[in-house]
Amino acid sequence: MSKHNASAENYNHVLDEMQNHSKKHNVDMPTLVCVSKTYDGEAIQPVIDAGARVFGENRVQEAQGKWPALKVATSDIELHLIGPLQSNKTKEAVELFDCIQTVDRPKIAKAIAKEIKLQDKQLKLFIQVNTGSEPQKAGILPDKAQEFVGYCRDGLGLAIEGLMCIPPFDENPGPHFALLRKLSRELGLEKLSMGMSADYLTATEFNATHVRVGSGIFGARNYG
Repeated sequence: MSKHNASAENYNHVLDEMQNHSKKHNVDMPTLVCVSKTYDGEAIQPVIDAGARVFGENRVQEAQGKWPALKVATSDIELHLIGPLQSNKTKEAVELFDCIQTVDRPKIAKAIAKEIKLQDKQLKLFIQVNTGSEPQKAGILPDKAQEFVGYCRDGLGLAIEGLMCIPPFDENPGPHFALLRKLSRELGLEKLSMGMSADYLTATEFNATHVRVGSGIFGARNYG
């Protein structure tokens, strides 16, 4: 079996696991965001052919090199930016992506608001929360989330839909997922993007609405 065919099989396997786990725990099944960073259009196409429509990319420049053509060929693709956004890439990000999951500071929120107005575009937006308060990691600190969401909504007029987190890799993710769920309920936000290849089933138990799976679909990455 070719690696590309294996990716399509993996995609269906992950969907089956999510469906079974959601039923077992009596929760809604989340949206599967297929993380296609470092993979080219040829590698992504079999997963699109298998039915995937929601994809995640970490870098604007890389996404620009493959997704415009893929989105023309399959018009109902929904593309999510799940990596840090630099302010000098905001224009391109708003043009290409349908959702930005990594709004994490006032400067980037302002830049996004400006581009949304200039481009007259509807965009789904998530606030990234640094649930582990890790100094090296992006995201608003949990105790600043309410103030920042208020600033984005009321100060900038942004339609914030949900929260996103990446728990510390060496910790049990459950408490971090529970914290994000608690924050979302306090803030009246419906969407929760949490859980990756190693812990997406755990995230499902905590009412994730979006899980981000890359290596579980495409295999281990070669960053060569």
